[in-house]
Amino acid sequence: MAHEIMGVEEPYYQIEGGAPLHGEVRLSGAKNAATKLLVASMLTDEPCVIRNAPFGLGDLLITEDVAKALGAEIEHREEHVAHIRTPRFITSEIPHALGSRNRLAILTAGPLLHRTHEAVIPAPGGDRIGPRPINFHLDGLQRMGAELETRENTYYFTTTGLRGATIDLPFPSVMATETLLIAATMARGVTIIQNAAIEPEIIELIKFLQKMGAIIEQRVDRKIVVEGVERLHGAEHHALADRNEAVSLAIAAYLTHGDVRVLGADQGVLLTFLNTLYRVGLDFEVDDAGIRFFGGDGRIKSIALETDVHPGFMTDWQQPFTVLLTQARGMSVIHETIYEDRFGYTLDLNKMGADTGLYSKCLGELQCRFRERNYKHSCVVRGPTPLRAADLTMPDVRAGASYLLAALCAEGTSTIRGVEHIERGYEGLEGKLRSLGARITRVPGEGLSEF
Repeated sequence: MAHEIMGVEEPYYQIEGGAPLHGEVRLSGAKNAATKLLVASMLTDEPCVIRNAPFGLGDLLITEDVAKALGAEIEHREEHVAHIRTPRFITSEIPHALGSRNRLAILTAGPLLHRTHEAVIPAPGGDRIGPRPINFHLDGLQRMGAELETRENTYYFTTTGLRGATIDLPFPSVMATETLLIAATMARGVTIIQNAAIEPEIIELIKFLQKMGAIIEQRVDRKIVVEGVERLHGAEHHALADRNEAVSLAIAAYLTHGDVRVLGADQGVLLTFLNTLYRVGLDFEVDDAGIRFFGGDGRIKSIALETDVHPGFMTDWQQPFTVLLTQARGMSVIHETIYEDRFGYTLDLNKMGADTGLYSKCLGELQCRFRERNYKHSCVVRGPTPLRAADLTMPDVRAGASYLLAALCAEGTSTIRGVEHIERGYEGLEGKLRSLGARITRVPGEGLSEF
């Protein structure tokens, strides 16, 4: 029976495992880039265009709704192209029902403060992968001259004008870097963000802001320098392809002993992942159009793996790679250094036949924020272990992708619930897998879940 909440059946997937994946598939644009470009467009009253935007996704829809509530006009005249203009803000307050649905609302602080001198933003929601406070965002905005009052789970910002500041991030947080970049573009003077994140999505945002007229330099040692300008103008930008989707499709090919060419996959942003494939004994071919992932019939080697900020092994790749390591020979160790509570999904993998164990000790070499803090942030995987079908519920986007991958190579038919998570983070992934030969069916239920 389908999962029910208050008497309403939610949609779910049924996946019959064991079918090898073959063929070509094209990546969608990265939601982690497109959402930030949309917010940045609100710095100007002129039209902006975002191309290669996966605007059917939940996170994009939420971001669109937030932008529209503030006064943005958004049109989709062509597929995967968004035309955005915010002639004026009709309010400086984000409705709580929208702003609390993910963490993206805090990014609007910069546009609101520059154009209205105030911002009212609900405390964030998001995936259940451990606490993800926005203290770095708040502290940085206050250093730039924003006054902040917090009451009833809402942030109230005011300013007479943001000014440049030197901000030393305690950790190279991606979203904190993005929030401060957006805010710094029109702040008076120079803003220096030290220990900044330098992920590919950050570079995409910098490129877009520069097209709008911003003056931004990326310097050595994770330092970004922003020279504030009086105004920004409209611009167009083509969002980069989704590197997380590329990794999921690649691992699906290996787990099913298939052969899949992923069009749009960028070797440059996947360097660390590709090196890790070589280390476990897997092969791939790179050409101008994408990357072909094939093999997996031989012995996959065990590995010691640590997540890290870019250019290290991305934390969002940890879950799908853990599924792959269930099929590796020997004992693998994964040390998660970005989020303290991102291994909960392994309990469900164990139900499918995996042999994993969680530990609070740092089983790695990287300096880790979670050392001696009793977070189970290290995982040991023993393999290879055949996986069998199970009835699972996705807890978040990336863990949800790992459940799909496990089901694709498991014996029998699995039922995967909580599909709103996967459909919030991946554009049409179910259809792409089916086009490659996966035996996956979406059962609609009585009504669609809210993203």
